[in-house]
Amino acid sequence: MKLIALDLDGTTLNSKKVITTETIQAIRKAQKQGHIVMALTGRSATPVIAELAKYDLDLHVGGNNGTEIYANGQLIELTSLPLLQCQKIVLELEKEVMPYKICTNISTFAHKDWLDRFEKVVASGLVPSDYYDHKDYKMFTTPPHVYGQPFFNQPEELLNIESSVIKFLILGLDPIQKNRVKALLETIEDTYVTSSSPFNLEVTHVNGHKGNGLKAMARFFNIPIEDTVAIGDEINDIPMFHAAGLSIAMGNAEEEVKKHSDVVTLSNDENGVAYAFEKYILTD
Repeated sequence: MKLIALDLDGTTLNSKKVITTETIQAIRKAQKQGHIVMALTGRSATPVIAELAKYDLDLHVGGNNGTEIYANGQLIELTSLPLLQCQKIVLELEKEVMPYKICTNISTFAHKDWLDRFEKVVASGLVPSDYYDHKDYKMFTTPPHVYGQPFFNQPEELLNIESSVIKFLILGLDPIQKNRVKALLETIEDTYVTSSSPFNLEVTHVNGHKGNGLKAMARFFNIPIEDTVAIGDEINDIPMFHAAGLSIAMGNAEEEVKKHSDVVTLSNDENGVAYAFEKYILTD
């Protein structure tokens, strides 16, 4: 029995944001053979569970880069950011006037000026032209209210003992600003800064990454870490590549990501997940 962790965007989902019939069949075949399959993604867990339900897929879920782990629909582990860290992160983001969201155990909340800040950076002419054609540009730049994400007026509304802050999701369309902020955030103790596209930053607790998310699920099901498989395509997948017994990069992954994998499969538009299952996991 193996535990298989699947990234979603750019991996399980093709460029049209669809899970193909071939991929669904491969996942179900693996489950029928006794393997455990989980979605391990940068997205929040609740909408991921709803997305998988559209395909009648019953997967365990690791949301927000493995900071919230759900097995059999029950939360088994939550890795949150301490209040002091959150305050330091907010201070830097407000200095830079960046559009950002705060993901908590309750919901994902967007800054009240998110749209204004986004429109200003687009109007500045500092956004590289190739960003507009990127597969995830629409997903990250769609106004929060379209996703049903509530707004907050002041960060202090969320930075309190009543809610656990899991992740900061920052839109960094100006590359120079993004790199500057990334360097600043990395100086804050016990934080982990990663990205799932060229133009975003995701900040979690130092233990809040996909590698630990994979380990948490493996512990829950008592599966040796050498019997785990991780499939992904972006920078935030690298920690789970390092943790897994077998790491598989998608054909559409960046070269830097492929360097950290054991093998490379086909792209997400070539049913790369299904191909990887057939070649490395399933038995006839």
